[in-house]
Amino acid sequence: MEVLFDRFAPAIRALDLASIATPSDIPEHFVLARAGRYRSVYLPFESVNTEARVVVVGISPGFAQWKNAMREAQRQMAAGADRDATLRAARQSGAFSGPIRPNFVALLDAIGVQHWLGIASCATLFGRDAHLVHIGAILRHSVFVDDKNYSGTPPMHKQAFLRDEVVRYFVHEAAQLPNALYIPMGASVSDGLDWLAAQGLIRADRILRGLPHPSGANAERVAYFLGRKERAALSTRTNGQQIDAARAQLLAQMAGMMRPGA
Repeated sequence: MEVLFDRFAPAIRALDLASIATPSDIPEHFVLARAGRYRSVYLPFESVNTEARVVVVGISPGFAQWKNAMREAQRQMAAGADRDATLRAARQSGAFSGPIRPNFVALLDAIGVQHWLGIASCATLFGRDAHLVHIGAILRHSVFVDDKNYSGTPPMHKQAFLRDEVVRYFVHEAAQLPNALYIPMGASVSDGLDWLAAQGLIRADRILRGLPHPSGANAERVAYFLGRKERAALSTRTNGQQIDAARAQLLAQMAGMMRPGA
């Protein structure tokens, strides 16, 4: 697959990020594809960590992430970094920073991902064991719907433009990571990965379905999954039975993967 960065590098270098306040301000020459209400916009997320055993799959880099990645690419280019170093740094910019990271680590450790990886805790995936993880998105480039971040509606595998974006870019990454463990960040990403598995493009047994999203907005579900909150104390918005079933399935899945030959 063509490395698009070579085509976009001059435009990235010349980009005035201070003048871009909304998705509609992104210059037209960064648009990769367009169909009706939908458009995808290039950002330098082409680096793939082919050593990774875990792939964290978000939905689509939003506008804030687009600006952060472009800012980091500009910084790397100004410092004289080569293409590969620039792409790695841009992809890693802001990945799981802030309060989302401890929740994410706790969830993975709770089901035993660290044991499968042979490390003490998944916390080191953001440090010395970073070579074991690839941070991705099922829609690699930023996708906007009516100039707003795509948030999962309509389902990507049911909409032609979104489906084409998944197949064109994410499948290329997945082919380089045939035995990785896929961790979907949210139900819409999980559905998209299931669709890819049904097409034979990734392994269905390597998709970790049912982890609560680690964002602060999902704090109660995360707390219950981790045993930090009693079922009787849950609000009516949280389905404890559903979380219990997901936890049991995930624990069984990880236990199965630990068996010799799995």
